[in-house]
Amino acid sequence: MDFRSRDYLDLNATQHALLFPEDEPVWTALTRIESYLEFRLKREIRTELPPGVYLGEHVFIDEGVIIEPGAVIKGPAWIGRHTVIRSGAYLRENVIVGEGCTLGNSCEFKNCILFDDCEVPHFNYVGDSILGLGAHLGGGVILSNVRLDRKNVTIHHDDGSTPTGLRKFGAVIGDRAEVGCNSVLNPGTLIGRRSLIYPLTNFTGVLPPDSILKNRQTHQIVDRQRLG
Repeated sequence: MDFRSRDYLDLNATQHALLFPEDEPVWTALTRIESYLEFRLKREIRTELPPGVYLGEHVFIDEGVIIEPGAVIKGPAWIGRHTVIRSGAYLRENVIVGEGCTLGNSCEFKNCILFDDCEVPHFNYVGDSILGLGAHLGGGVILSNVRLDRKNVTIHHDDGSTPTGLRKFGAVIGDRAEVGCNSVLNPGTLIGRRSLIYPLTNFTGVLPPDSILKNRQTHQIVDRQRLG
């Protein structure tokens, strides 16, 4: 398996397609974000900002962006047109956000790429990850980016395993994929286009496109009187 960008992402839905060479695995784009922003980003604010927004020195914000008081954008960061950044959002270093995205309250972003129309609205962590066109994370979804043993991240799949050479790599969420509330995607997870993941799911590996990953719990209801 070669895990090329074209298998997960519509490169017409980003202004930053240069990050994704056709002959390399999709996750290698993460290694280029810092140098790409150093080369291309010029500080410019094209929208009105309310009091209470913190902006670092190296931030580009395009037209029509709405940023609520209490948001923190350290930079370097590139924010596309008509994106909404809500109060309490925390954008750390090397964040690229497309057009028409939603970055919600108490969400943290670091070394990541969001394609157009992504929704990351509530209590999410997006570290060293890539979200495709229209990808959506339910409330509380965590894209974990570091193994507990701090070793390099490996992709596990049906044909075996593929080393990434990266110590920090969260997930690639394909175009229009949906991840249910309070799920955790472990380091080195790839989610195919238009796939759905049930809430409260812990997943590692590769989910094919147009799949549904179900997670069924077993419940038992007991009469309180009998417990007394």
